[in-house]
Amino acid sequence: MFKKVLIANRGEIARRVMFTCREMGIATVAVYSNVDRRAVHVLDADQAVCLGDADPAESYLNIDKIIAAASETGSEAIHPGYGFLSENAEFAARCAEEGVVFIGPPAHVISDLGDKITARNIMIKGNVPVIPGMNQSEPDPAVLAEKAAEIGYPLMIKASAGGGGKGIRIVHTPEDLKESCETASREALTAFGNGTIYLEKYFERAKHIEFQILADTHGKVVHVLERECSVQRRHQKIIEETPSPSLNPELRAEMGRAAVAAAVASGYVNAGTVEFLLDENNEFYFLEVNTRLQVEHPITEMITGIDLVRQQLEVAAGNPLSLLQDDIAGRGHAIECRVYAEDPANNFMPSPGKIEYMREPVGPGVRNDCGVYSGFEVPINYDPILSKLVVHAQDRKACLQRMIMSLKNYILLGIKTPIPFLIDVLESDPFQQGKVYTDFIETYFPDWQPSFVEADIARIAFIVDEMNANRRKKTVGPSEHTAPTPFETLGGWRL
Repeated sequence: MFKKVLIANRGEIARRVMFTCREMGIATVAVYSNVDRRAVHVLDADQAVCLGDADPAESYLNIDKIIAAASETGSEAIHPGYGFLSENAEFAARCAEEGVVFIGPPAHVISDLGDKITARNIMIKGNVPVIPGMNQSEPDPAVLAEKAAEIGYPLMIKASAGGGGKGIRIVHTPEDLKESCETASREALTAFGNGTIYLEKYFERAKHIEFQILADTHGKVVHVLERECSVQRRHQKIIEETPSPSLNPELRAEMGRAAVAAAVASGYVNAGTVEFLLDENNEFYFLEVNTRLQVEHPITEMITGIDLVRQQLEVAAGNPLSLLQDDIAGRGHAIECRVYAEDPANNFMPSPGKIEYMREPVGPGVRNDCGVYSGFEVPINYDPILSKLVVHAQDRKACLQRMIMSLKNYILLGIKTPIPFLIDVLESDPFQQGKVYTDFIETYFPDWQPSFVEADIARIAFIVDEMNANRRKKTVGPSEHTAPTPFETLGGWRL
């Protein structure tokens, strides 16, 4: 096993990886930009290396600097987390060239699956059902119009490269096709340096179901059950749960076999996620493979007891998987809510700034993977995720109750967060009934605004009062200059 691992990321995911490394006796190295000097992942690591300016290109996306940091600190492996360089084939290849283990799939697998058209063709050869659509990119508007007529409206324009909802447009009529294609292509070119696009059928009442996979270098592949990820904003997930309320045991088994087939067809190694769309007729289709650890991996860990980061480290070290498919089973129900620095009442725009006060929820079955603290200045330079609140309970109803209570006890002052919005979503009848689709927010919460009650104002006033209590001048005894005795500071006591 590795003696030292560099985590090429920041915030809560860097801390998450460090937690398992500490359990395994592995020293950790953090990297950080100038604006992250006081970030909690820097404080948690055994060593930390400053990469430079806040611009991601000068820090968390700078391959040369990260490789140099690994060399300088004697790190044997690099864990990329998610985002930044986690799905960058060039970075994985560079690690291999430099003799540093990349904790993820091989570079050629990342490259193949990172291009959605190539991935579609791999899945077709592997007998994995794919969404009706194009199997090659096409820049000619006339050809795109012809293909769109064959596929049928509504359809989705998708960037061949990248992810995170960039380069995606939904088109309902032929008149909107040309402009939407041009817009999607420009956005993809800006985000990924690749403006190629293609067309797929769009399912208006679809569910987004993904399966966690693990594969070792010895040819063994298993899936670690599914996650329901249909509640999304701007094509990005904000609430995930497992097990999915949409699947019965037969469909779950069938989709699990398809996920394993997808991993085998692509030559996958390490942890990854195979994503599917499930239509109203319970027909499922391959969507994409995320070649990294997912943001929502904690809910899988909660119901299975499997540490996915530990599995990643073991596989990267060349060890065979110790898990058997028949031994993997879920217990209870888990939900994750992503807490961002953003304003859901203003189209989820980022809300950077100073966190004046934070109190995390605690209790049985409550886990908060968090990368911030009271007084931390949330920068505008990076993804605005602050934490991932996860709860686990014996069934979905109890899990929902626990999550709602936990969100109500989660206090973050000084910046906007979606906590009130998340509560409203979870308390809504459609969500309570499991009637979630990828258009859930647009359908049920298109113009959401917070609703404050007097109790909320009273709580805020109390918190502000408590925050200011230590700043007030206090007098003790006959003079304000008299220091308090131990008996005056102990509180209630008796001999």
